[in-house]
Amino acid sequence: MCNCFSQSRSRDEVARWFRVSHNRAPDFDPQSSFWPKSKIPVVRQADDGAREIAIMMWGFVFPQKDKAPRFVTNVRDDKIRTSPFWRASFESRRCLVPATSYADPNGEKPAKWVWFALKGDEQRPLFAFPGIWRRWNGPIKKDGEPVEIETVSFMTTDPNALTREINHDRMPVLLTSEDEFETWLTGSVEDAYSLVHSHDPAHMRIVQAGKDKQDLLAA
Repeated sequence: MCNCFSQSRSRDEVARWFRVSHNRAPDFDPQSSFWPKSKIPVVRQADDGAREIAIMMWGFVFPQKDKAPRFVTNVRDDKIRTSPFWRASFESRRCLVPATSYADPNGEKPAKWVWFALKGDEQRPLFAFPGIWRRWNGPIKKDGEPVEIETVSFMTTDPNALTREINHDRMPVLLTSEDEFETWLTGSVEDAYSLVHSHDPAHMRIVQAGKDKQDLLAA
């Protein structure tokens, strides 16, 4: 599971990295931490086939009787092709969530937050979580008024050797190359699903660990 990540790059850097034209990228700022229900920048394919950046709320809305809806931030790799809650979005509304690090708590009390990033020449190389998106029209609070929003959730899979010590159950899928970005956005369901696997731990590192719930590089 991943319920906290950072994106430390400027809007122009993100647009260049993901090959989005300047006029298709709204303003947004780097963030040291995003949490469920945050508004986050998302790369998707527009109706005309070009890439665009949209600002979406993090978490698919899951209605609950007599309760406030729940926001589901992650989709499991073993559910995305079979569950009616996810399947249609995977088939027709795939997207990329730009990021530079993500965090998981270690399960202790008080929790120590461990931040993971890619190895590279830069302190926090850009990567993408492969995601899916959809529109929601309805309340997001108990007895609230209906709202119309776009929401996003992204993929998790089995942990690798580096992340397993912190989260024994799941880790987010990480995409790092233009070929992977294009396949996820425009490829067949089979080709897109072939990208869903745990990342090579040799290409990742722990960049921060402690009580801080934000990546201090981006703070």
